[in-house]
Amino acid sequence: MSITKRTIAVVDDDARLLESLENLFESAGYTVRTFASARALLDAGLGDLDCLITDIGMPGIDGFQLRAAVGRTHPDLPVFLVTGRHEFETQRPAEVAAASGLFRKPLDGQLLLAAVERSLDA
Repeated sequence: MSITKRTIAVVDDDARLLESLENLFESAGYTVRTFASARALLDAGLGDLDCLITDIGMPGIDGFQLRAAVGRTHPDLPVFLVTGRHEFETQRPAEVAAASGLFRKPLDGQLLLAAVERSLDA
């Protein structure tokens, strides 16, 4: 019997954060696909994803726009937003509420991992 590993996509323009989250989720048994931009993820396709973690403040397509685009084709895909800015909760509360969770940088990787696991187990 083969066990299929769940796949998590991480989108952030910070290479260090991509590497850190890739290491964290791979060590927890997940397959991880990393992307330096929302466009790179959209160009690669969403077919096999079980979860998406995306930075909000990126050039080009931001995290809110990416969540909306993904939601049109994969409405049940858990999407976690990450940001280094704190004003999003008050300026864009509906968009924050539509996500599976919001995490502020610097990230607590264990909290993010636990939230993703709860979401995937639900």
